[in-house]
Amino acid sequence: MYDVLPVAKSWKLAEKPNPEIFAQLKKSLQVDDLIINLLIQRGITSYEEAKEFFTPGESQLHDPFLMQGMHQAVERIRKAVSNQESILIFGDYDVDGTTSVALVYSYFKNVFPNKIYFHIPDRYEEGYGVSTVGIDRAASLGCKLIIALDCGIRSVDKVKYASELGIDFIICDHHLPGDEIPDAVAVLDPKKKGCKYPYKELSGAGIGFKLIQAFNETSRVQDSVLHYLDLVALSIAADIVPITGENRSLAYLGLKQINSGKSESIQRMLLSKEKPGSVPSTKAVEISDLVFKVAPLINAAGRIDHGKTAVDLLLGESEEILQRSLSKITELNNSRVNLDKNMTSEALAMLDSSSENQFAASTVLFKDDWHKGVVGIVASRMMEKYYRPTIILTQSKGLITGSARSVKGFDIHDAISQCSEYLVQFGGHQAAAGLTLLPENLPAFRLKFEEVVSAMIREEQKVEEILIDLEAEPAHITPSLYKMVKRFAPFGPGNMAPVFMSRGLTDSGYAKLVGVNHLKMKLGKPHQPYFDAIAFNKGEFFAPVSQGMPVDVCFSLDENHWNGNISLQWMIKDIKI
Repeated sequence: MYDVLPVAKSWKLAEKPNPEIFAQLKKSLQVDDLIINLLIQRGITSYEEAKEFFTPGESQLHDPFLMQGMHQAVERIRKAVSNQESILIFGDYDVDGTTSVALVYSYFKNVFPNKIYFHIPDRYEEGYGVSTVGIDRAASLGCKLIIALDCGIRSVDKVKYASELGIDFIICDHHLPGDEIPDAVAVLDPKKKGCKYPYKELSGAGIGFKLIQAFNETSRVQDSVLHYLDLVALSIAADIVPITGENRSLAYLGLKQINSGKSESIQRMLLSKEKPGSVPSTKAVEISDLVFKVAPLINAAGRIDHGKTAVDLLLGESEEILQRSLSKITELNNSRVNLDKNMTSEALAMLDSSSENQFAASTVLFKDDWHKGVVGIVASRMMEKYYRPTIILTQSKGLITGSARSVKGFDIHDAISQCSEYLVQFGGHQAAAGLTLLPENLPAFRLKFEEVVSAMIREEQKVEEILIDLEAEPAHITPSLYKMVKRFAPFGPGNMAPVFMSRGLTDSGYAKLVGVNHLKMKLGKPHQPYFDAIAFNKGEFFAPVSQGMPVDVCFSLDENHWNGNISLQWMIKDIKI
């Protein structure tokens, strides 16, 4: 009767809060019951905690000198300035790395303009992290100090090599350290054993910001470094770090900077994503805009060509460089989109034609001419489609290399490590990893990985789960509720936008398909309000919804800005008939 509906996702409704805590918070705040529930779910149980949560800002930024090694880092940089030494700023080619470099480079460029350089490694020639190529370049430039950003915590051998050339290292990293810490002048990493910095989840650019904050406080170079937080907000958004604690304040201040119109390069990238001839949106820039509009542009540089172009764009040192960099990055992103589309189509066809696919616990696909810079994106798309641990592989320089992505709660790095006898190298974390192997080992690796995943994965990990904060009737969704919900932003991991569930809704007769496969509706109940709703990539529900079938939906709230009009809109995450 209807189009084939997708495999149902699991909906998990949050537990109701402790009645005593609810009553106490309700008495002190006197706001909507739904808001009290949302606060308690975020661990907020007192008036003081709620006040701090609703007023993120500069007062919640920690003293940078609480970070182990910060005094040594500042003193070494001050020595370099005093002795007129050249410094190389080194960072990774992704968004966190390039924003880190743009931030620290632009700050110290103001301190001693002719003695500062930056280096972004070539993804294909140098690989991830600190490279000998970068160190050799520093030596050729006469640099006596390298500041490594968003990398370096495991670069023991590289730091030793630099030392032999008379080059010191300051490492600013946020990744987990290994058993041995590099012998650098200073290692700034809140995750390092013995570091008492109170917030452990800063991004790479966040660590870089703490460095310039510390230097600025002791050197009085300028009154404030807060205008650099637009870059930190972008790094937080793109690197999927928790938007809690200090990160939430950094992101809040960074978005404030962007929305003030003072972040030229980011504003240009956002404008480049607007449809030609459309009226520019008046909606404030949010974390999601940075994730889905800006981050892909910057990542495209490192994936398809070279991350230096991204730094040039973020620095925007002249109108000519800004325009040239934006044009090049837009072109590279268009290439990335086409590669992504074609590779994903090929990967889906490979799975659809495989009789074994229906019963497999994992996905491992290989094609020798797939683009190395896009395999991670395709792995994510395939994982979203089939929801199981996924590895996408291609061939490069005689080796098979690729990226892995995992479902929630499944440690794909551990699963890959159990297949290490077939690998040349691998690395990563629970949710994502990279790996390299010899071509002749691919069949054995594929069999072993499927065997390991089948043994490790739990039944509940085979179905995508949607976490729902609250059940609500349409009558509960009011403008005043949404006004309070907006104060929970910035949203992201650890502080996701609230998700509501409502049952037994019907469409008012408005349902229609828009775009490629999107469903627009007007949902509600008799004697209650009806709301505009959009469900992206859920066109298969058009028939039952348009024929008046009652549905249960889970959704978040948003504003729809269209032709100067602003209206409340439900963003549908899932539908059940």
